[in-house]
Amino acid sequence: MADRTKWLFSFILILLINSGLKAQNEVKKLNLDEVVRIALSQSRDALAAKHRFRSSFWEFKSYRATYMPMLTLDAVVPNLQRSINKYTQPDGSETFLQQAYTSYSIDMSLSKTIGYTGGQIFMRSGLQRMDNFGDSTVTSYLTTPITIGYNQPIFSYNRYKWLNMIEPLRYDEAKRKYLEDREQIAITATNLFFNLLIEQINEKIALTNQANYDTLYKIAQGRYNLGKIAENELLQLELSLLRAHANVESVKLDLEMNIFKLKSFLGLQNDQKIELIQPTESIDLVVDVQQALAEAYKNRSDALSFERRIIEAESEVNRAKMENRFNANIYAQFGLNQSADFLVDAYNNPLDDQQLILGLEIPILDWGLAKGRIKMAESNRELVKTNVEQQIIDFEQEVFLKVMQFNMQAKQLLIAGKSDTVAHKRYDVTKQRYLIGKINITDLNIAQTEMDNAKQSFISTLRAYWRSYYELRKLSLYDFPNNKILIFDIEEIM
Repeated sequence: MADRTKWLFSFILILLINSGLKAQNEVKKLNLDEVVRIALSQSRDALAAKHRFRSSFWEFKSYRATYMPMLTLDAVVPNLQRSINKYTQPDGSETFLQQAYTSYSIDMSLSKTIGYTGGQIFMRSGLQRMDNFGDSTVTSYLTTPITIGYNQPIFSYNRYKWLNMIEPLRYDEAKRKYLEDREQIAITATNLFFNLLIEQINEKIALTNQANYDTLYKIAQGRYNLGKIAENELLQLELSLLRAHANVESVKLDLEMNIFKLKSFLGLQNDQKIELIQPTESIDLVVDVQQALAEAYKNRSDALSFERRIIEAESEVNRAKMENRFNANIYAQFGLNQSADFLVDAYNNPLDDQQLILGLEIPILDWGLAKGRIKMAESNRELVKTNVEQQIIDFEQEVFLKVMQFNMQAKQLLIAGKSDTVAHKRYDVTKQRYLIGKINITDLNIAQTEMDNAKQSFISTLRAYWRSYYELRKLSLYDFPNNKILIFDIEEIM
């Protein structure tokens, strides 16, 4: 029985080891869409973009919270003091007496900021108790059942009015910036994808050339021994073979480096083997320039940034005009209070507690300080407007050029694909003619070089096409094939 159990355990262990080795050696094949999807879901750049948006989200929530009613509890339990203080007696003489007392207080306040005016309305209720210690303890209470008040600056800078215009724009800008960050991740993933794909193809080309030159060199050795070719042609083939061997080693090193870069960006395990699948199709799409411009103005963060920066500049001008000049503040409150030796009596027959304050601040002499600050703010506003106007021109030109580039890339891709096919057929024909002795080795080398260049040119054009596609998405935040704007679910991020 023990031998059977031991045998079963060994069998299971062998199965687990074999399955682990099989999983480790399994090659994960990825196409461009899968690479972009993985990058958007688990790359470090995607995680950083989420955290940046979360920060903007909570910043906006904090701004909104400033306009909500604030309920505050303030308590002192207790405040104990023992000291010797100077005391004036009824006959006018002074003496020092020892005093000891304990005070307690609790206040509940409800306040709300009025964003349109910049004022604050509040309501308070409080209770205080004091115990004086001497020959006997004397306790007294002070109650404030309710106090209602309002504090209103009249001519000062109202930051809340400007925040109402700026912060919603800033939050919408952050949402669009997050979408742009995602498209930038797609662009980076596309670059890394094609960097590796090019090296994969270069490796295949290098291995194919190495095998071809090895075969041709062996054939040439036989011909040389029969005296059909000159020694110079044999040496040229041998040199080409040696170069092919060296190229294989160089390409393998570049391949491993690009594999590491792509896996690092995607967050894949180092022992995971990957192989990329070359895109075979392009998008049947011609983008209209006017539509792209309209979508870019409607969707991009830069369009909101232009508006926000001008409003911020106007805000600073308003701040400079309002500060360091004539200012006034009105403070008014009405409430009820009462004091007594017993808590119940402190709530009976409360008395009025009224207060009205009008404060004035009038600068008499500032040596041109306020005027200088106003001029600086106005100058900065004009500078911001000038910069925004130039950036709008650059904005439109960037979208226009990217649309033209994308529409052109589709034609370039078609030409590159046909060139690749023609170059490959030409090499096959040239190789067969060389094998029957119709042409020399120089013509074969030229055909082989043209075939390699055509293949690399096709992949480079394919890369430019897909990069241009994702750049166009980033510039417009619009999905042109499906005719819809790019959106995301905030709840999934938060």
